[in-house]
Amino acid sequence: MNHVVLTACIAELQALRYTPAGLPALDLRLAGESRVEEAGQTRTVKVEVKAVALGTLAERIGKQPLGSVWRFTGFLATPRNGKHAVLHIQEFQQD
Repeated sequence: MNHVVLTACIAELQALRYTPAGLPALDLRLAGESRVEEAGQTRTVKVEVKAVALGTLAERIGKQPLGSVWRFTGFLATPRNGKHAVLHIQEFQQD
């Protein structure tokens, strides 16, 4: 199952664009930092993730301020012309 839940801040927002089908789309970058337990050790982990939102979700996220923290839920997919996975946001809520 491809399901991702990430608490992160909105680090970068691109301009709202439209798909060829006329659907609003928003490319953004999310950044997070947390402390996790791994192999019996606690470590600080930083992550930056490219993400995309479509439809009314894109319009809602585009109105949020940079640096605001949210819980994003979605799935990972590798674009046809890319090498790295992108988080496709399906839902977001205040953390």
